[in-house]
Amino acid sequence: MYRYDIVKLEIIFIINTLQLYTIILLYSDIFCYLFSMTTNNPSPLLFSIKRYALHDGPNIRTTVFFKGCPLSCFWCHNPEGINPKAEVIFVKDKCIGCRECLHGCPESALTVDDTGIHRDFSRCTTCLECVEICPSLAHEAVGYQSGINEVMAEIEKDRLFYEQSGGGVTFSGGEPLMQPQALLELLKRCGERGIHRAVDTTGFAPTAILLDIAKHVDLFLYDIKVMDAELHKRYTGVDNTLILKNLKVLSESGAKIQIRVPLLAGINDSDHNIRLTADFICNLKGIQGVDLLPYHHFASHKYLKLGGEYRGEQYHTPDSQCLARVTHIFKDFGLQVRLGA
Repeated sequence: MYRYDIVKLEIIFIINTLQLYTIILLYSDIFCYLFSMTTNNPSPLLFSIKRYALHDGPNIRTTVFFKGCPLSCFWCHNPEGINPKAEVIFVKDKCIGCRECLHGCPESALTVDDTGIHRDFSRCTTCLECVEICPSLAHEAVGYQSGINEVMAEIEKDRLFYEQSGGGVTFSGGEPLMQPQALLELLKRCGERGIHRAVDTTGFAPTAILLDIAKHVDLFLYDIKVMDAELHKRYTGVDNTLILKNLKVLSESGAKIQIRVPLLAGINDSDHNIRLTADFICNLKGIQGVDLLPYHHFASHKYLKLGGEYRGEQYHTPDSQCLARVTHIFKDFGLQVRLGA
């Protein structure tokens, strides 16, 4: 009897373990996102700050790009913003063939052949030694830790343009909500200075964090990529259940929201998907309008630098007839539409 009880307990333990493993697999995207919250640093990890931006919200703006994104879209125009850690890229055209980086790399992660320098990403620890010793700047760091005061100093430089044009600052990425402490502090400081604040987001974040951030945001730029959850997961790495839920909750909170739809021929430009999108949006509060963002290949060179696969190469820019058709559908639902941002 005793032996039977032990076997029974072992079977129960195995079943519970399998159930837990299944849950982790089903909700791995959320688990990974929540895990990133535990390692959040109040000093933001950025990959760029762009001044005089005209396509990241209303009027003249400064755009602060946060590094790290829980999505991995096939067509991403900022692939350098996906990895939540600093990276190093190699610019072949700048290399003078001195091989100083090969000798200086402490992990022996660099090799050379007739085609140039190659990095073994499984060995590279991003110590930035190659960046420091390269005389021709062929190795470039992507991502840097910045203090809140330093970021605010950059934002303040163009206050005159914000005041004259009605512009402000946009926090983009990557996904800025992956670094909520730093984002919140920057939003508060901008609010204290009367600077208009926009947040460009995928919406894939814990709802509580989104609502906490929303108290300090003047305008959300909110992406809707495709309505079908399975297609969304195929092309972005996550399904859109949380994204659509968060959009509903955000609209009920009183937030102002500009919807952004990256338009890709053959993926999300069908009449069926556009009608589903428009029907979903038109029933929400606080919607300021819809920006249609036609896909293009301008970011292809970034993937080459990063050593990654450019999965968006197979997709095409929507033609004028497609843009007119999609615009017409959105307008039929009573929505204001702009081409571009």
